[in-house]
Amino acid sequence: MRAHRSLFLCLFCALATVSLVHGQSQTGYISIDCGAPLKGIERDIVTGISYTSDDDFITAGVNFNVSEEYNYPANPNLPYVLADLKAFPQGNRNCYSLKPSDAKDSLYLIRASFMYGNYDGGVNEKALPEFDLYLNVNFWSTVKFKNASEQVFKEILTYTESEFLYVCLVNKGKGTPFISGLELRPVNSSIYNTEYGRNLLLVLYRRWDIGYLNGTGRYQNDVYDRIWSPYAPLSWSSIKTTGYIDVFQSGYMPPGEVIKTAASPKSEDEPMELSWTSDDTNATFYAYLYFAEFETLETNESRKMKILWNGSPFSEDSFISPFEYSTTLSASRSFTGDHLISLQKTADSTLPPILNAIEIFTAQSLDEFSTAIEEVQAMETIRSTYKVKKVWSGDPCAPRLYPWEGIGCSYNNNNHRIKSLNLSSSGLQGPIGMAFRNLSLLESLNLKGNNFTGVIPKSLMKKFQEGLLALRVDDKNLCTSSSCQEKKKNNMVVPIAVATSVIVLLVVLVIIWITLRQRKRGADAGPGPIPPSGKRRFRDNAGPGPFLLPSGKRRFTYDEVSSITNNFNKVIGKGGFGIVYLGSLEDGTKIAVKMIKDSLSTMPNGTSSSSSSTRASKEFQVEAELLLTVHHRNLASFVGYCDDERSTALIYEYMANGNLQEYLSSEKAEDLSWETRLHIAIDAAQAKIADFGVSKVFPDDDLTHVETAVMGTPGYIDPEYYRTFMLNEKSDVYSFGIVLLELITGQRAIVRTKEGEKISVIHFVEPFLETGELDGVVDPLLHGDYSLDSAWKFVEVAMSCVRERGFNRPAMNQVVSELQQCLAAELAHEPERSSKGNGDREVD
Repeated sequence: MRAHRSLFLCLFCALATVSLVHGQSQTGYISIDCGAPLKGIERDIVTGISYTSDDDFITAGVNFNVSEEYNYPANPNLPYVLADLKAFPQGNRNCYSLKPSDAKDSLYLIRASFMYGNYDGGVNEKALPEFDLYLNVNFWSTVKFKNASEQVFKEILTYTESEFLYVCLVNKGKGTPFISGLELRPVNSSIYNTEYGRNLLLVLYRRWDIGYLNGTGRYQNDVYDRIWSPYAPLSWSSIKTTGYIDVFQSGYMPPGEVIKTAASPKSEDEPMELSWTSDDTNATFYAYLYFAEFETLETNESRKMKILWNGSPFSEDSFISPFEYSTTLSASRSFTGDHLISLQKTADSTLPPILNAIEIFTAQSLDEFSTAIEEVQAMETIRSTYKVKKVWSGDPCAPRLYPWEGIGCSYNNNNHRIKSLNLSSSGLQGPIGMAFRNLSLLESLNLKGNNFTGVIPKSLMKKFQEGLLALRVDDKNLCTSSSCQEKKKNNMVVPIAVATSVIVLLVVLVIIWITLRQRKRGADAGPGPIPPSGKRRFRDNAGPGPFLLPSGKRRFTYDEVSSITNNFNKVIGKGGFGIVYLGSLEDGTKIAVKMIKDSLSTMPNGTSSSSSSTRASKEFQVEAELLLTVHHRNLASFVGYCDDERSTALIYEYMANGNLQEYLSSEKAEDLSWETRLHIAIDAAQAKIADFGVSKVFPDDDLTHVETAVMGTPGYIDPEYYRTFMLNEKSDVYSFGIVLLELITGQRAIVRTKEGEKISVIHFVEPFLETGELDGVVDPLLHGDYSLDSAWKFVEVAMSCVRERGFNRPAMNQVVSELQQCLAAELAHEPERSSKGNGDREVD
C-alpha cells in the first residue's frame, strides 16, 4: 500500500494546483505517523514534512490501514498520515509519550489526526467509535465521527511544565480508540494570550483563511505549521493580491498565502458577520483576527471599521484601519449561546471592512492534579525493571476514572499519591527493588504469585511490622534480613564491582587497607619464593589461588608492628574487616597500620570470626590486586606489610590532614578556595580510580543482606546498579559527579535535611537549580569569591555526571576537559563575583 501510495502521490503532485511543500526548518518538530508499518523516517512528498513511526513513543496498540475504498488511489486527496492508524483494543487508557526539545516553560501546538476509514472491515460502520482525548491528566476533547470518511483534527496550544507530554486515548465503552497522526510544533511563547495559557488549554475551534476557495492549506512559510480552512460566504466578495505583505510585524506570523487573500461585504454598507453557537455555559472563547491592506488607496479613500463581539467592543482597538502589513487583534469572551463578531464600516470610511483570517479557540482549565513526581519515577522504574505487561502509560493516578491497572490512589488538592499496588500473578522475578520504598504512602502491596527472590527490603518490613503496610508475598524464595543470615541457601550474593567513591583521589590523607588472606593457625610464616614477575606471592587459604604484592616493599614482623604502633595504642579508624592504628617508623615517618580481623585474636582484647575473616581475605584481595598497581600523587603511599603466623596487616603512609569530607566539614574548609577545589577535582579526574572499601562493608539501608565482592561507599553507588546489578566506567563517572557536588556545596554525599531526612546531595542541589539560585548551591564558606561562569559550568558538569541513565553521562576524559575549562574561566578573567542579587539566599 505504501509503495502504491507513493507512486500515486507523485502523479498527484504533478497535477496539484496548490503548492503545499514545506520549505521551513522542522527544528523542534515531532511528527508521528501512527500505525506506520516500518520503523524509521518517511517524507510526505506533498507537505515536505518528515514523519517517523510511533515505535519510540508507545508500546501498546495494533497497526492497521484504512480500507481500500478510502485509501489511495480511490481517495487522491487523503492526507499522508490518515492512510494508516494505530488502534488500542487493550486497556482503558493508552498514552503517547512526547519529549519536546525545550520541554519546560515552552508553548507548543499539538495536533492529533483521525480517520476511521473502515480499518476494521466496517465492523463499527453503523456504530462509529467515540472516545476521549486527554493531554497529560486533563481532558482535551471527545473524538466522534459523522461517517467513515470524515477526517477529524484536534488541535491545542499548551504550555509544558515537565519533561514529557502525554497524549492519551481513553476508552469510554463506545468503540475502540485509535489515532492516525500526532504532531507537535514549537510556538512563540509571547503570543496566543500566554498570560492565560499557562493555566489553560487553548483548544482550536476554527481557523479560517478568509476569501480563499481552493481547499485546506499548509504552507511553506507558516513557521507553526497551522492548517487553514477556506471560508467565503456568498454574501462576501473574495479579494487577493500577488504583492508582498510583511507578516513579521506580528508575532503570530500568518503565512503569506493566507494574508494575501481577504473578503469584504458585497454590499459596502453591510457588516461582515461571523457567528457560532456554544452549548457550554462555562465556555470562554479566544478570537484572533488578522488584517492587512493590500489595495492601493487614493488620497480621498479610507478604510476604517469598528469591531463588535455580541454588541460590545471587540477590544480597546476596535476602531482600526488596516495597514500594508499583517495586524492581529485578540480578545476573549464568555457568553452562553450565540456568538456574533461583526465588522462594520465607520461613518467616515469610504471603503467597506475587510478580514484576511481568523482563529477561534476555546479555553479549558487545567484543574486536575498529577501524581507526585517521585512516585511516577518509582512506578516507571518498577515497570521497566520487571517488564510489567500491564497497560501502564501516562500518569499513574490521573485522570481519576482511569488510573493504572492494579493501583489505588488518594486524591487531594495537591499531588495524588499511590496508596495500594497489586502486582499479584504478574510474572515478575528477581529481587524486590528499592523503587517500592519510594512509594512512601503505600498502605497495601500484593506481590503474591510471582518469583521474587532475596530479601524483603527493611523499609517494607518495618512498615509491615508497625502495621502501616498490608504486605502479601510468597515466602518460598524470600526472607527477612535476619532469616537470610540464618538460611544461607537463600542468601543473595551479588558481586558488586563498585568503583564508587572517588574520595580516595581527593584526600589529603586516605589509608587503603586490604586483607590478604585467611590464615590457619600454625601456618608457615616464612617468606617463600619470589615469583619470576618480581612480586612476592602470598598464599590465600580462603581463596582459590595465589595473590601478588609488589616486591621491594618492607616486610614487618608482628613484634615490629607492635613496636611502631606503641602496642596498638592509638586507633585512628575502623573498617569492616579490621582496625587502623597510628604508628611511627624509626625515621619518624608517620604510618597507618590496618590489622585484619583474623589477626585481632592475638592482640589485647582481640576477637576473631573465622567466617568474616575468610570473607575478608576473598573480598579485599580483589581490591588489593587493583589498587597496589596504581601510583598517583593523590594516593597515600604503600609502605609495607606484615605476614606472619600471628598477624596480617598492610602499612601505609599517614597524612594528618584527613580526607576531603573531614576537610570540608571543618574550620579548614575556608582554606579551600574555589581555585584549590578546581585543582583537586582535575587531579582526581585525571587519576581515574575510585575508593574501594574505606566505607562500611554494606550500604546503610535495604541492601544489608547483600554480600559484596568489592565494597563501595553509601551515597556514591550508581542508581542503575539497583536495576541491572551491573557497573561500568559510567558508574565511576556517577561517583565522581557526587564528589564534584561535595566540592562545590561543602555537603556530604548524604545530606541530612532540617526535618532529619537523609537525602542525596543531588536532591539537595536540584531545587536551587530549578530556580536559578546558584548561591543556594555553592558552599557559603567560599563567601561568594568565585567566578560565576566557572561555578555554573562546574555545576553543569557535576549534574551531567549524575544523570539517571549511564549512557547519558559523559566520559571521564570529557569531564577532565570541561573541568579544565572551569579552571580557565576562574584564572583567565577578572571573576564576576557572586552577590546577594544572584539569588534569594544571602551569603555573609
